[in-house]
Amino acid sequence: MNKFKEILSIGIPIMLGQACVIILAFADNIMIGWHSVNELAASSFVNNMMNLFILIELGFATGMTPVIGSHFGTGDVAGIGRTLRNGVTLNTLLGIIGTAIILGIYPFLGHFGQEPELLPLIRPYYLIVGISTLFVLGFNTLKQFTDGICAPVVSMLFLMGGNLLNIFGNWVLIYGKLGCPEMGLTGAGISTLAARIIMLAGFALYIFRGRKLKAYSAAYRASKSTPREVRHLFNLGYPLALQLGMETSTFTFSAVMVGWIGATALAAHQVALTISQLFFMMMQGLAFAVSILVSTAYGKKDLRGVREYARKGYVLILSVSAIFALIVYVFRHQAVGMFTDSAEVSAIALSLIFVLFSYQFGDGLQLCYANALRGIQDVKPIMSAAFVSYFLIAIPVSWALGFKTSLGVVGIWIGFPVGLTTAGIFFFLRFRRRLRLMSSSAS
Repeated sequence: MNKFKEILSIGIPIMLGQACVIILAFADNIMIGWHSVNELAASSFVNNMMNLFILIELGFATGMTPVIGSHFGTGDVAGIGRTLRNGVTLNTLLGIIGTAIILGIYPFLGHFGQEPELLPLIRPYYLIVGISTLFVLGFNTLKQFTDGICAPVVSMLFLMGGNLLNIFGNWVLIYGKLGCPEMGLTGAGISTLAARIIMLAGFALYIFRGRKLKAYSAAYRASKSTPREVRHLFNLGYPLALQLGMETSTFTFSAVMVGWIGATALAAHQVALTISQLFFMMMQGLAFAVSILVSTAYGKKDLRGVREYARKGYVLILSVSAIFALIVYVFRHQAVGMFTDSAEVSAIALSLIFVLFSYQFGDGLQLCYANALRGIQDVKPIMSAAFVSYFLIAIPVSWALGFKTSLGVVGIWIGFPVGLTTAGIFFFLRFRRRLRLMSSSAS
């Protein structure tokens, strides 16, 4: 029972922080959807592309967490400061590269097969939100530090404040309140960019200028980046980045494919996908807690603790998912109705919610055990499993069922449970095998 309490004590603040992200996504899409269905479709296309970059960059940042967690388990403050210094160096470089790639794609936005009337909406929103991803990476890099020292409440509070600011900015700029011009989707992008800049600035000031983390900030200032340690964090991060990137690409490619069907289908896809984030973010919060606690136990060479945190973490993840599934099922019509008054969009979105329920088992499994593997710093095998599960299985299944059958958008979505469950089974088997090897070595 103590393991459940430990997971929840770290996982609940992370989940609340993730809930802020969900509230932001809901607020963005509700405000945009009530302003225009075409703007909702355009935001779906852009946000799915940006999520690909954000989650790839998050994968690199999360390479810090098991190292910081291991140092925290042994009380090595200097090691934590050194890891943070090298992590900031690595992720700053990666953020600049990612932003350059995003800007490089901009001239080719007209070649993704989206409806022509969406492009004037897509282009300015893409540029603004694309630039904002650099600040998301900065925030996520610092978040790995506070999560790694078992202080997830800090990032949670900054996320709450930033997201409330963004919702207020949306109200002002989308609808033209308080004397501002009505800017629609472009206003939503400006609000997102401003909120992300302010969140990062406030978080950085708290960490590097505040009193509570003074020992760590002093250790950070006393350390220097070294190519060897930056390379070590890169080697830990890039398999996670590729895994998250390949998983997210399934959803990104699905948005592109749904766009081939039409703007109405794409708007419905965005509604259902936003609701799906409710499940994903809650499960991800607990999975991150599993990674932190597994890495701390791993640093102490407590293999029994490693095993128990992973097993009980999955029980909690499934339980949370089941509770949210029940709530969403009961209020599914109201949930979809918040986003649009279009009967056609609502009908398609409601059909997708049932597919959403079907992939919770696989999504929870892959989230829990990918993070457990991250906690024991066994990340490279994740890449090959992700490639097979998402690129060779999920995306082809989505295309075949979406365009070679009469299922349409629902067929595209069926690729999600297939790919996520395949990946989850592999991660689970890999974790069990790795623990057996570690137990044999210890004995």
